[in-house]
Amino acid sequence: MELGITVKDRITNFQGVVIGYVQYLTGCNQALVQPQGSDLVLGYVTKRPEAEWFDVQRLEQVVGTAKITLDNGATPGCDRAAPKR
Repeated sequence: MELGITVKDRITNFQGVVIGYVQYLTGCNQALVQPQGSDLVLGYVTKRPEAEWFDVQRLEQVVGTAKITLDNGATPGCDRAAPKR
């Protein structure tokens, strides 16, 4: 699983960019997929589309999309914690 590629879940059709990846000793490796979308305003609360963790065997790369790369050399850091079982 490559960071920055656009993927789609074969079961739910959830689509987005892979922004994280975890690999477990026991298998069941997962990718964190961030969907595209605008912030949703609900009254006084602004909510962003949430990323979801998927088992990598459920994901397929979306053909014709460019890989996203970011220069985070000046501000490295995690976006979201890895999933817990």
